[in-house]
Amino acid sequence: MACSEARGGESPLARQGRAAPERRQAPMLLRDIEAIVRIPDWRLTTAEILYHMPDHPGLLQSFVWQKVDHAPRFPELHRFLDFWQREIHGPLHSVRVASAALTRPAEFRYAAGQFNLH
Repeated sequence: MACSEARGGESPLARQGRAAPERRQAPMLLRDIEAIVRIPDWRLTTAEILYHMPDHPGLLQSFVWQKVDHAPRFPELHRFLDFWQREIHGPLHSVRVASAALTRPAEFRYAAGQFNLH
């Protein structure tokens, strides 16, 4: 409430015939958007692919593939492995898969204060 309103008078905006501006919404806090940001079952997936070299089948070569993929089915990885078997001449030996959640609740700490710049 403005000082003039507290004394029983009109606000300066009301005297000029303008409506008081609407209050802006408070910005969303990290804890408010945490549920939105976290995408369940989408994970950073890394696959180490060992394959036989086409010219030297007795030698194994390593290839590392990484992408955000949907666990536990990993459709992007399966799509890539299908492409590999269809288009690349190096026969697969083995595929080792590791997967980690994109966000975890323990990664976030809430600040105890507010810092303003400018």
